[in-house]
Amino acid sequence: RTCELRDLNLQLKHALESPVNALGVIVAQKDPYTAGHNERVARIAMALGHSMGLPQQRIETLRVAGNLHDIGKISVPAEILNKADRLTPEEYAQVKIHPETGFDILKDIPFQGPVAEIVLQHHERYDGSGYPRGLKHDEALLEARILAVADIYEALTSERPYRQALPHEQAMAHIIRKAGTELCPLCVCAFIAANKSGALYAIARSAPPETCPGGENGRA
Repeated sequence: RTCELRDLNLQLKHALESPVNALGVIVAQKDPYTAGHNERVARIAMALGHSMGLPQQRIETLRVAGNLHDIGKISVPAEILNKADRLTPEEYAQVKIHPETGFDILKDIPFQGPVAEIVLQHHERYDGSGYPRGLKHDEALLEARILAVADIYEALTSERPYRQALPHEQAMAHIIRKAGTELCPLCVCAFIAANKSGALYAIARSAPPETCPGGENGRA
C-alpha cells in the first residue's frame, strides 16, 4: 500500500506539473530568455534552501516555484519582453502585473507547498519597496525571499538585449549591499554560504551561455 501511495503521489505530481509547464513553454516562445532563466533561478534557490537546512519538501517547493515564477509573463506582449531599450513607465507597469497573473494561473492547483503565493511574492522586497503588496520583512514567505535573491543574482549575471551580464564578483557585491534593505539578510547569508560551497559556480558551469538569460527593472 505504501508503494502504491508513493506511485500515486508521483503520478499526481506529474499530472499537476505537465499542463503548467506547457504554459511555461509558451512563455519561453514569447521570450527566449525565460526558460533558461527560470531553470537556473530554481536551482540557485534550491542551493540556498540547502544552505539554510530546509527540509526536502520545502526545497522541492522552491524548485517548482522557481521554474514557474515568471509564468505570468504569458500576459505581457512579446515586444515588451524582448525590447532592447529601457522600458517606459507604461511598459514597466504591464510587466509588474506578471506576479499576480502567475498567482491567478496557479492558485487552484493543489501543489504540496504554497507555490502560487511564492510566485505572487517573488518581487516583494525586504524593506517594503517591492510589488504587488509592498510586503516587508517576514510578511513575505521565506521561500519568496529566497527566490528574490536567486532571481536578482541570475538576472545580473546573464546577458540581455538591453545590457551585458555582470561578472560573478560584481553580482555578489550587489547582493551583499542589498542585505537588510531590499533583500532578506538571512537569505543573503545563505547565498554567501552557497557561494563558498561552490554550488553557485557548479550551476553556472552547467548552463550553456544561450540558456543563461535574466533581467532587471522588473524583467527578471
